[in-house]
Amino acid sequence: MPILIDPPVWPFRGRLFSHLASDSSIDELHEFAARVGLHPRSYDGDHYDVPDTRYAEVVAAGAREVTNRELLAAVSAAGLRFRKRRGERPLASLPDALPFLGPDPHRFELLASPWLPPETTTFAAVAFVTDVRGHILLVHSPSRSGWEAPGGWRERAETAADTAVRELREETGVVLDADAMTPVGYERIRFQVPPADPRLHPTCHVAVLAGRVDAPGADGMGPEGRPVVWADTAEARRRCDAAPWWPLLERVLDG
Repeated sequence: MPILIDPPVWPFRGRLFSHLASDSSIDELHEFAARVGLHPRSYDGDHYDVPDTRYAEVVAAGAREVTNRELLAAVSAAGLRFRKRRGERPLASLPDALPFLGPDPHRFELLASPWLPPETTTFAAVAFVTDVRGHILLVHSPSRSGWEAPGGWRERAETAADTAVRELREETGVVLDADAMTPVGYERIRFQVPPADPRLHPTCHVAVLAGRVDAPGADGMGPEGRPVVWADTAEARRRCDAAPWWPLLERVLDG
């Protein structure tokens, strides 16, 4: 299971960079990158960017030198290619990360983005809502035995923002206008086989939008009888950092 690196020929801000990738596992790539001391922010979905000054060191640590064409072919053949638009930031790529999808094998990809995902394949939406203190609104999910941001399946004729504010109102009682919600990212789910649920596409999306209330939030019970809390960053991390979408929420809380 080799780690691959291509030549440092990619220019950025006056320097040249290589791409470091795996031909089999994103987890393997993260482990190698951590071992050689690459900063997590140099991760870009299916590779790490490596400055030319560290190329020889990374090769000496065990990365195999290949051409860019060979690296791209290996990543694509392994199903690890991470596609994004300019201005989007890959945050995670995980196998079978969403248990509610049942037995269907899939890859979960998380992106920070100022744009909504494609409307035709967006089946759900989530609302990240903060108050004037910067606390985040979380609701307890008995079916998933944990805490999460309000959200749910999209109904016919709804926009993603419509879904986010409806789920927000139904689950927590907080009312915001759809026009006040701003896209901050999305989840992309790529199924390895056609999903059993007819509402899902082979590649489908969950839109994530952020909003704000101009008052301190109050803990309590939502309209559906589920506990609701307004958590500061430390408390949100304690409750949610095992969730696959946590890196996006952390990014929003960090501004």
